Amino acid sequence: MQKRNNLASIRNILFDLDGTLTDPKEGITRCMQYAMENLSLPCPPPAELHIHIGPPIRNALAIIMKTEDEVLIEEALRIFRVRFADVGLFENEVFPGVPEMLKALRESERRLFIATSKPLVFTKRILDRFGLTEYFDGIYGSQLDGTLDNKAELIGHVIASASLAVDETLMVGDRMYDILGARKQGCLSLGVTYGYGSEEELRSAGADLICSSPLEIVARFNEGNFEL
Repeated sequence: MQKRNNLASIRNILFDLDGTLTDPKEGITRCMQYAMENLSLPCPPPAELHIHIGPPIRNALAIIMKTEDEVLIEEALRIFRVRFADVGLFENEVFPGVPEMLKALRESERRLFIATSKPLVFTKRILDRFGLTEYFDGIYGSQLDGTLDNKAELIGHVIASASLAVDETLMVGDRMYDILGARKQGCLSLGVTYGYGSEEELRSAGADLICSSPLEIVARFNEGNFEL
């Protein structure tokens, strides 16, 4: 893919949710602990669980339990969702500057989309809860059975479903999965360091641009500067 040196051609922006627009740390870690407690399994301390924010929860639980037993993984996921659906979903907060960023980007006549590996049914409730739904032209997430929880497949699904031009599309996320997924689909990527992925992780994955705050994203669009 030939890289552009400015943001002028970007008309469509895909946003990850967890770690990019909202901070789900409390809800996700507490639900992981809840699942492990109910299965009488050891659970790492919260500080060690943060690395699992971003990837599909099914995968995270398998790593935490150190197992490939699909029956056990699905049972852990079921228990996780019992608490998440009623409580953990709302143990969450919007990162400072996110509403202002979304408003500014919408006013620049760009189209905004959600592309998250979180199940769509939960994603919609979270966006409604925080009053963010109005900013998006489309909301895309995975299904409860795991369909589309692979970020590259999800990005491809969004591009196809919304008939987006790849060379006019940018993926914004905080983990390497967002960056690698964008690269696989041929669109540009912007990594954010205020979430759960380090700058090193994002650079190693090949992020085209890295920003440290939501308002820096707006500033870079205003500048039209895509240089790292």
